[in-house]
Amino acid sequence: MKILHTSDWHVGKVLKGQSRADEHKQVLAGVIDVARAERPDLVIVAGDLYDTAAPTPEATRLVTRALTALRRTGADVVAIGGNHDNGQALDALRPWAEAAGITLRGGVRDNPDEHVVDGTTAGGERWRLAALPFLSQRYAVRAVEMYELTAAEANQTYADHLGRLLGRLTEGFTEPDRVHLVTAHLTVVGAATGGGERDAHTVLGYAVPATVFPGTAHYVALGHLHRSQRVNGPCPIRYSGSPLAVDFGEQENVPSVTVVEVTATTAARVREVPVPAAVPLRTVRGTLAQLAELAPPDGWLRVYVREQPRAGLREEVQELLPRALEIRIDPELVPAPGGGARAQRAGRSPRELFADYLDSRGHADDGVRELFDELLEEVDG
Repeated sequence: MKILHTSDWHVGKVLKGQSRADEHKQVLAGVIDVARAERPDLVIVAGDLYDTAAPTPEATRLVTRALTALRRTGADVVAIGGNHDNGQALDALRPWAEAAGITLRGGVRDNPDEHVVDGTTAGGERWRLAALPFLSQRYAVRAVEMYELTAAEANQTYADHLGRLLGRLTEGFTEPDRVHLVTAHLTVVGAATGGGERDAHTVLGYAVPATVFPGTAHYVALGHLHRSQRVNGPCPIRYSGSPLAVDFGEQENVPSVTVVEVTATTAARVREVPVPAAVPLRTVRGTLAQLAELAPPDGWLRVYVREQPRAGLREEVQELLPRALEIRIDPELVPAPGGGARAQRAGRSPRELFADYLDSRGHADDGVRELFDELLEEVDG
């Protein structure tokens, strides 16, 4: 059978106030084109379909249309909720999804069997997929108890709970004539972040070892980390990465989907298929004079300007580079914090404290002090 694995679409993403709806339309059209060319038997979307738990109607339309188009290629489609998704809202779409032949699992259900999806390809290859949406630490404990496994103990970790849940969902991975698959939205120890993930859900408390996955699995399709990569473990484990650079920390990532070919008796053959980028993200550096000489680069820009801070500097940069979304003073020009003696606060006015702060940061522009004075008078008045 052939599988197309994608994840972390983050539809609805706004970057520094800039909507990326048009980019998402292009990128998802690219994913659909890959599916039409590859003709997979199964498409797995491993979480974070949306960038926010309260997606706009436009974002919802784009996701549902993309899932429908993937289904129309002839593939079975399974999508799970990620940490950015609202699991209950995704589950509310299940009647529509089931009518369209799409399997949606937004959150963990009372019946663990609902997370085990069986299918057969047109060529007769039988497959079974354990689909585990993102679980918060609190809900991981509830899910363990709900499935009536051994009692959750206070000293057990998130990884313990996830291991037990996956063990329950994959306990049927014993048939020699079936392809066994897992999809989940989580962080595996040792995997590299892509630069744009939500830190709270990638810290060690949320990381699980690769050993939570059974050696009997033919392929594990993961979402959450935005860089496409293989993870060492007891079976083939992979993050497909995001098909769109979510923020400037991901500008070096290569947008792609993963295509897997596997049978019940042969090892998975995995390859990355690039997805044409929409609008690239780029970083440029220089003084105002150097930036003025640049041919305006294609894409959205992060600018590190090599000038001392002053009022109006941002506007000057934007006049030169209208596609600059993020403008910062080059870190090399910013004094390290704590370099000077900390000013005593007691008995000092806000103006004096702000002046000390500006001095400590090498900010000598009187215009900023005057703006602060105007704001302070407005607040006090």
